[in-house]
Amino acid sequence: MKKVNFYKNRKIYFTISIIIILAGIVSALMNGIKLDIQFQGGTILQYTYTGTVDAEKAGNIASQVLGKTAGGQLQTNLAKSEKTLVISLADRASITSQQQQEVTAALQKAFPEAKLGLYQSLTVQPSIGAQFFRKGLLAIGLSFLLILLYVGVRFRRIGGFSAGAMAIVALFHDAFVVASVFFIFRIPLNDSFIAAILTIIGFSINDTIVIYDRIRENKSIMNKKTSPEDLVDTSITQSMTRSINTNIAVFLSITIAYIFAQVYNIQSIKDFALPMMFGTISGCYSTICIAGPLWTMWQNRRRPGKAKA
Repeated sequence: MKKVNFYKNRKIYFTISIIIILAGIVSALMNGIKLDIQFQGGTILQYTYTGTVDAEKAGNIASQVLGKTAGGQLQTNLAKSEKTLVISLADRASITSQQQQEVTAALQKAFPEAKLGLYQSLTVQPSIGAQFFRKGLLAIGLSFLLILLYVGVRFRRIGGFSAGAMAIVALFHDAFVVASVFFIFRIPLNDSFIAAILTIIGFSINDTIVIYDRIRENKSIMNKKTSPEDLVDTSITQSMTRSINTNIAVFLSITIAYIFAQVYNIQSIKDFALPMMFGTISGCYSTICIAGPLWTMWQNRRRPGKAKA
C-alpha cells in the first residue's frame, strides 16, 4: 500500500475535529444539557397496558397534571410479552402519592381501552443522583490515568509518557464526540453516557496501541535517519486497514443493535447504541488522524533541542 501523508494533512484533520467539538458545545449552550433521573433525581411511574398508547401524548398529559415537564416512553419485555408505559419526571422534588393517583386517573381517562395499571413507582433522591454522576466522572478520569501509566511504561522506546499524553488527547477527542451526540440529539445524560464513553475509550486506545506497536517495530527496522513524519506515516499506513476493518465490524454490530432497539422501542439500548455508532467512527478517526500526527509534532519539537545539545 502506498504511504499516506497523514502528518502533512494534520491541519485538515485537526480542523475537522475542532468543528465537530464546537458543534457539540454550541448545541449544549443553545439547548442546555439534559440530566436523566439517575443523575438529577426524580420519579419514574411504570404502567402496564394492552393495545396502543401514544407515549408523547401520555407525557404531555402527565406534564399538565403535575405542572412540570414529564416524558413518556414505551418499552417492551420480549421475554414476558409485556408492554410498559414509563412516565419519567426529572426533578429535585419527588411527587406525592396523590399526584401519582391524579396522573394515573388522567392517563386511564385518555386511554380507556389500554387498561393502564400502575405497577411500580421509583424515586431517586437528588443527592443520590449527584453522587452517582460524580462517581461516573471519576471512573472516566481514572481510566484516563491508568491508560497514561500503561502506555507510558509499555512504550518507553518511543517517548513513554509523551506517547501516552498524545493518546489521552485523542481519547478526550472521542469522549467529546460521544458527549456531543448526547447534546445534539437531546439524549438525557444517564448511565448510558458513562458506559458509552468508557467503551469507546477502550476501543480507541486498543487501536492506538496497535499503531504505537508498529511505530516501535519500524523504529528499530528503518534507517535511524528516518524522520518522525516518515516513521509515523509508514506505521499508520501499515496498520490502517486493520483498524478500519475492526471498527467497521464493531459499527455494524452496534447498528444492528440500534435497529433492533428502534423496532421494539427499547429506549435504554437506543440511548447507548446511537452515541456508540458515532464514537466508533471517532475512535478510528482519532487513532489514525489525531494520535499519530500529535506524537510526530511532539517528537519534532524535541529534535531542535537535541541537535543544539
